Amino acid sequence: MSDSTVIFGLHAVEAALRRDPSGVEHLWCDIKRKDKRLKTLSQLAKNQGVHLDWVTRSELDAMIPDGARHQGVAARVQGVTERNESFLEQLLIDLEHPPLLLVLDGVTDPHNLGACLRSADAAGVDAVITPRDKACGLTPVVRKVASGAAESVPFVQVTNLSRTLKTLQDAGVWVIGAALEEGAVPLYESRLEGPLALVLGAEGKGLRRLTRENCDQLIYIPMYGEVQSLNVSVATGVCLFEALRQRHAGERPADKR
Repeated sequence: MSDSTVIFGLHAVEAALRRDPSGVEHLWCDIKRKDKRLKTLSQLAKNQGVHLDWVTRSELDAMIPDGARHQGVAARVQGVTERNESFLEQLLIDLEHPPLLLVLDGVTDPHNLGACLRSADAAGVDAVITPRDKACGLTPVVRKVASGAAESVPFVQVTNLSRTLKTLQDAGVWVIGAALEEGAVPLYESRLEGPLALVLGAEGKGLRRLTRENCDQLIYIPMYGEVQSLNVSVATGVCLFEALRQRHAGERPADKR
């Protein structure tokens, strides 16, 4: 378990209180906010036995990164348990359905990573995998943007991404990378039903050479305007929900719960 950290934002704090109240060490709320959402959050903290202090907005501002929006709430929480290659190998053994994995190759922008996690949660992704180095981790900004998805979707950091992709292939997972390359096929012509890892690249640079070479297939998102690429978080949502459409055709979300 890593050291404690301060998270902020209504969704992120509520997710921490509901999923792991024992890991919430302290809660601070804006003394001037008495709206229903904050009252609900403070009551939840009281029910969970979490210590709460009502403080000024300026005190909250001092706890978080410059320019971030805390929405009137912050909490000190224990760090998220680190998940690594061993966790991923065990996950593949334990899953009772074909895995759906999201691999992000060097995404460094916390807002993009948070948005990717949120899409991953909505699409029922079993784990999000990133390199340990030269990529964003689960920072407070990521957890705020993810709106609770950082707590619900396993986040796996690996030492060698190319080696991890080979491990996934050895386990029968089909590895598909998104890249506008010669030989890539349109997203909507690809087969995404079985054990699958979708690999998307960093902002601007896309997939690294070794990552591309370790994919079983490359796909691209057809676009009809003048812009030839999408933000990685948008591309992630498009690809994941096409996979979801193919994997659960004819089902309602409630059917899978």
